[in-house]
Amino acid sequence: MNETASRIYHVTDQAALDAVADGQYSCGSLVQEGFIHCCKQDQLAGVLERYYQGVSGLKQLEIDPDKLVARLVFENTVGGDELFPHVYGKINMDAVVSVSDID
Repeated sequence: MNETASRIYHVTDQAALDAVADGQYSCGSLVQEGFIHCCKQDQLAGVLERYYQGVSGLKQLEIDPDKLVARLVFENTVGGDELFPHVYGKINMDAVVSVSDID
């Protein structure tokens, strides 16, 4: 299921950003689950609370979905009604609008 989005967000760390090769970002979930987890702006606080409590040094990628080369799907893979953006492939860094620290 697809949905129109203005921007999507991905939470990562500096080590993952340092590993960017050939302008393509990847992370463990792409290998393990087949996609990169992202969220919409209004979902970001909940994602941080559920999965990143007590973790420091996090970075936020702001992504323009119109510039993604990989397929973007809005879905909920664990059930429920809330849809999350998943990128089925590496994120081309020219789709990344900004990288910022998460406090």
